[in-house]
Parts: sequence; C-alpha cells; structure tokens
Amino acid sequence: MLSSKAMSNRFRVSSTLPRKLKELGLSPDTVLWRAGLPIGLFKLDRILVSTEQFFALHQGIAEASNDPAIGLKLGIEERVERYDPVKLASLSSRSFRDAVERSSRYKQLTCPEEIRLVERGNECAIQFLWLLAHEQEPPLLVDVCFAWIVGLGQRGTGRPIRPKRIEFQRAPTHRDMYEAHFHCPVKFKAAQNALIFSKADIELPFVTYNADLLATVAPQLEAELTEQLAQKNLKEQAKGILKQILAGQRPGIQDLARELHLSTRTLQRRLTEQGITFQQVLDEARRELAHHYLLHSSRELNETAYLLGYEDANSFFRAFHQWEGISPGHWRELQKSSATESQVSLA
Repeated sequence: MLSSKAMSNRFRVSSTLPRKLKELGLSPDTVLWRAGLPIGLFKLDRILVSTEQFFALHQGIAEASNDPAIGLKLGIEERVERYDPVKLASLSSRSFRDAVERSSRYKQLTCPEEIRLVERGNECAIQFLWLLAHEQEPPLLVDVCFAWIVGLGQRGTGRPIRPKRIEFQRAPTHRDMYEAHFHCPVKFKAAQNALIFSKADIELPFVTYNADLLATVAPQLEAELTEQLAQKNLKEQAKGILKQILAGQRPGIQDLARELHLSTRTLQRRLTEQGITFQQVLDEARRELAHHYLLHSSRELNETAYLLGYEDANSFFRAFHQWEGISPGHWRELQKSSATESQVSLA
C-alpha cells in the first residue's frame, strides 16, 4: 500500500459500468447528473475520478434508482469477460485468502483503496479502506464491495460460501433483504463496515485456480506495481508496506526487509543513508493509520490500538499523546467539531 501522501487520488472506473447500469434499468446520463459529474464522463476512453467524485457517483446511482438492492446487483458480475486484470488474477488465485490479498495488492494500481483482512481468533474481517476520503463512503458503495467479495468467494470455491455476519455502520434498514442475500445475520450501527468470515472459509482453495492464466496476468501487474513503487522513495515504500502488515501485528525490520526483497542488513544500511530509523518509519505509519481509523471509524480505541500493533491501549494512548499532545479520544472529538463547523459555514 502506498502512503496517502504519495498516492494519486484517482479511481479508475470500469468502462463496463454504463452498460451494467443500463441492464439494471438506469440511465447513465441521469446517474451522472444526480452525481453532479460531467455528462460526457462515460464516453472517455479512460474514466478517472477523485475519491470525492467516486463517492458522488455511487450516491448518484442510489438517488437515480428506486431499488434498495441496486448496490448488491452491481456487485455481482457473472460475465467473466467483463473482469479486469485485477479481478482475473484474483479469481485465478489458489485460495480465498490469496484472492483477497491479491485484490488488495493490485488495487494500488487503480485507486487509493485498501482491502484489509484482519484476523482475530477463528474469525477474519474483510474491510474496505478509502485512504484519501474526507467523508463516510456511501452505503451503496459498501453494498457493491461486499457483494463482490462474497461473489468472488463463491465463484472461486465453487460452493455457497457465506459470511458469519455482516457489520454495517448505518442505521437499521432493509434487514430482511441483506440477510436473504448474504444468508447470515446483519449487525447495524456497528463500529465498522466489515464482512466477517470464519477463518476456515478464508482458507478454502479455489476451484478456479489457473496457474497458466496467473502466470500471464500477475507478472504484468507486478511489473506495473514495481514501477509505481520505484517512483517513491524508500521511506514512503516502507510506510506503505508497514501499514499493510500492521493489522493486529507488531512487524519488525526483518518483516519489512522480506517484503522489500532485501536483506535486513541492506535495509538497515539504506535507512541509515537516508537519515532515518526503522522505528521512526513504523511510528509514522502508525500515526497516519491512527488518524485514518479515528476519522473514518467509530471503533473503540482499544480496537484501534490492536489494529496498530500495540500491546495494549495504554501504549497507544501514550504514543498518540506524544504525536499530537492530546488523547486520541479528544483528537477525534476536535476533528468532528471542526468538520461540523465547516459544514455549517458552507450551508
């Protein structure tokens, strides 16, 4: 994952989206009008939008449709010929876990988004993080993402894989519809938007595993990713990787070296040459992630501490106070108050 300061705020919208909208009875032009986006956007050879525009696009779809299940329908794609290279690589993976991890890795090429897999006990939570977002993602977009992941797991494993539960931050709405679609309980007003699977299901092998196709698609994606990462300095690369492996873990310099395909000694030397230490890079990665979690999630502070790899909440509180001079809870309240004042001044 690239640092939020280094990554481009551009989402690549699939060229098949207008066709899918029409198939679902929606006018693409009406959707764009509702979203406040240029009417000619879908006619471009390469459709690129910012995070704010991407959110607006999905909000526009919701406003243009009277179907509460429209997001779930958009997230399901039965026609493999419409899969982009990232989705093809995911479907050709060895297992459900491998597919999710590949999706997250290669999405760096198309957008500032991360698919995070967080393990705790016998459960695995899959979350979508919008790394440059300044507002909550539209509920419809969450529906699209969740439906896509479940569909990927079912197509790949060749069985009706089901989450243990769905967690939505939104207020209760259309519970029966969601429980019928995902075949599992749905929890509303949760601390996060997350798909919760059993660890056993995440490890299931894919019957769609295709070594030949993967050998064709993956090297190209890896080459593009390597080229993209090469344009960033070592510190930004290191922070991005640490953010990716931090969830519930305490990575050491040897873990970072392995991900960078360097020896620990070589990595240590290169960091020293740039006048930085591993601990400084780790602290910066934690600080940036802490800001993201506090701004875009209502999760408990001890949960945030766990995700940042701290042994306990007190260690996180002390570190955060050193960074910002105030507690994480106070910082979160100040940010919310500032955002509210900005909205009032714009009204």
